[in-house]
Amino acid sequence: MKLVFVGDPMCSWCYGFGKELSILTERHPELQLEILVGGVRAGATDLLDEAGKQFRLGHWARVEASSGLPFNREALMGRTNFVYDTEPVCRAVVTARRLAPEADQLKVFRALQHAFYVDGLDTTSGAVLAEVAAEALSKDGHPVSQAAFFAEYQQVATVAATRTEFAQVRAIGISSFPALLLEADGRLFEISPGYAHADQLERQLAAVLQHQVVKI
Repeated sequence: MKLVFVGDPMCSWCYGFGKELSILTERHPELQLEILVGGVRAGATDLLDEAGKQFRLGHWARVEASSGLPFNREALMGRTNFVYDTEPVCRAVVTARRLAPEADQLKVFRALQHAFYVDGLDTTSGAVLAEVAAEALSKDGHPVSQAAFFAEYQQVATVAATRTEFAQVRAIGISSFPALLLEADGRLFEISPGYAHADQLERQLAAVLQHQVVKI
């Protein structure tokens, strides 16, 4: 039995959800957490224009109001020639798992979120991602150099594994993020199809554990 979190580090509601999920997993250390990346804008090629920035600011305001987490709006508004492609940051999550499968993947995921939403870093850059993720892994007791991370990140097999994960997420019918599921006896049960506070997640998890849900 384990929790399955499906998301994308550059999805703003996933950023808000990360805090709530951390609380839930701290309450339930008996439940392993698996993270699957969905690639909300994987492979995007269009430049982020002013309309796109304003659209995101609207989402950010709602996430901030719900979660209390900070956002670096100035960094977003100051971006030029920026392509909001989430494949690189999702691949960084996959890379961390491949290099250190025993590490706390949620800590890495949240470090990548913090880098984009708070520090205002370019998390479409492999070099930036390697620096952030290697530091997060090392802090979690799994020392990985930036160079080693970047080398694994660039591997053809890592690119392929990321694409396979995107397909896996689509195959189980998830098209919006975040999503939290419980895997039990080979079946997936829905805990939350979107953002929710930790106490609400707790109640929904209890319902799942009491088999008051429908298999998806």
